[in-house]
Amino acid sequence: MGKTLVEKIWDAHVVKRQEGFPDILYIDTHLIHEVTSPQAFDGLRKRGLPVLRPQQTVATADHNVPTLNQHLPIKEELSRYQVDMLTKNCAEFGIELYGLGHPYQGIVHVIGPELGVTLPGKTMVCGDSHTSTHGAFGAIAFGIGTSQVEQVFATQCLLQQKPKTMKIEVNGELEKGVGAKDIILYIIAKISAAGGTGYFIEYAGSAIRSLSMEARMTICNMSIEMGARGGLIAPDQITFDYVNGREFAPKGEEWERSLAYWKTLYSDDDAEFDSVLTFDAANIQPMITYGTNPGMGMGITEQIPTTVTQPESERPSYQKALDYMGFQDGEEVIGKPIDYVFIGSCTNSRIEDLREVAAFVQGKQKASNVEVWIVPGSKQVEAQAKLEGIDKVFESAGFQLREPGCSACLGMNEDKIPAGKYCVSTSNRNFEGRQGPNARTLLVSPLTAAAAAVTGKIVDVRELI
Repeated sequence: MGKTLVEKIWDAHVVKRQEGFPDILYIDTHLIHEVTSPQAFDGLRKRGLPVLRPQQTVATADHNVPTLNQHLPIKEELSRYQVDMLTKNCAEFGIELYGLGHPYQGIVHVIGPELGVTLPGKTMVCGDSHTSTHGAFGAIAFGIGTSQVEQVFATQCLLQQKPKTMKIEVNGELEKGVGAKDIILYIIAKISAAGGTGYFIEYAGSAIRSLSMEARMTICNMSIEMGARGGLIAPDQITFDYVNGREFAPKGEEWERSLAYWKTLYSDDDAEFDSVLTFDAANIQPMITYGTNPGMGMGITEQIPTTVTQPESERPSYQKALDYMGFQDGEEVIGKPIDYVFIGSCTNSRIEDLREVAAFVQGKQKASNVEVWIVPGSKQVEAQAKLEGIDKVFESAGFQLREPGCSACLGMNEDKIPAGKYCVSTSNRNFEGRQGPNARTLLVSPLTAAAAAVTGKIVDVRELI
């Protein structure tokens, strides 16, 4: 019997397998940032251990950094302490750091791909749940906890149970105005925020294969939002073209050897998945969330589902979510005024996202009732936006182009949405308080966010393009 792509990569990285025990899995690349690494470094110190393979560790500051005036000392005390500790720890343990001011600094899940660190067939981990982003290249990538960060530092391995496999096919053509973010929000809305629990998901089908690399990263990024361990897409010519020539990608003969291996990375025709789901791209419209988990999403022209249609055991939490958001059963969200628009995060802060938004807002002005933050995913994205004049388009529209970081995705830094305010956001989570205490988050695509920014309310972007 053939193997799935997940099985091929997983089995190639098992150092030891024993019946009744987790596999010892070798990790090719370890990504770290300032929030989940300090305790792991302290653990090494207490044991007198080095980082086993520092050259396979990539460090950057992203979660807690300010996105204005990064050349100045960080004002917020905890943020400053965490970034300073990362600098100290990387220096002590021999890890190269792309810190504030470095031309490679940025969100960890943005810089890995753009630097050619993320490659097909790799195993990759990070103390961050959205590590699944890197699966877009045909890699096994997943988030880990701080104790596991320490394990990888010390051994370059992890104890892991082999996951179940799920294939999600999306076939057909997308309507104009519908993109990768809408695809993944649609899938999560259909199968729920727990529908992928225990699985590693392979995305397939003609609609997936037609996507650019950056769009594929958006899809894989939100695998965790349906409870999955991770998500991936088999590499193809689109993948190879994206990787070729990047800073740390293989070169010359090594490239040819790597390419030959990467072309074997696909699920065999007779491979068996534990679960298979199929969706029609024609059924997907611009999506928006209305609740407090990413599974509470709907097409933008639809009505909020009523509480009585929910399973009886879930009705109290469902009603609580609607109360938090200030919504009612059966309500439409079209036309609802909003307060903030945030375009950024590891889901949608790449140059393609900024280009799409700039093309839409060219010659337009933001609504007077809305504050708009555009936060590029890396210094390279920021530099490219300026090179192409995208910064000038945003400036003319009244949008604020900030500096790279996780920003208002998680409300851990200075970029918080005020209590009670509605933020139309391209990020990945809409939990209570995610973007600031009592902030209300509506997850959408960059195009839908841009439409909200210029109209000051929730609109169907298809009517404006």
